[in-house]
Amino acid sequence: MIKGLHHNAYRCRDSEETRIFYEDFLGLRLVSAFEISEGRALHTFFEMDDGSCLAFFEVPGSPFEFKQQDALDLHIALGVENDVFDNMLEKAKSEGREVRGPVDHGFVRSIYFRDPNGYIIELTASTGVHGEMMDPAISKPYEALARWQAAKSQ
Repeated sequence: MIKGLHHNAYRCRDSEETRIFYEDFLGLRLVSAFEISEGRALHTFFEMDDGSCLAFFEVPGSPFEFKQQDALDLHIALGVENDVFDNMLEKAKSEGREVRGPVDHGFVRSIYFRDPNGYIIELTASTGVHGEMMDPAISKPYEALARWQAAKSQ
């Protein structure tokens, strides 16, 4: 049985620039940094409250294309309490950071940022119906998936 998420790992352009965003701006704690592949890469880990991490690899001189991402293509969604949500929105505005939102998705409110690597970071705060939306007895995901599949084929 899978116990939970240990970490998601992404490439980064510059480890210190990435640390500034994830630690200084978002407030995640840098818990580990170590060289791998005989010093050719630095692997960094930023811990969230549940113990899971966002991790990054910096590999100088290695070809890697950092593509501009659309929020529907790839994004990292992080859950926060409503007061943290409001504080982060104000913090981003006061620092002159690019921010999109807030967007009301019904079950969560979201704001979106770009990290120094171009990845989209979404902060979400519950609107009070998140539990119902994520309860399969109420949300009936298999029925929704079947409707979707049928509609696609028409």
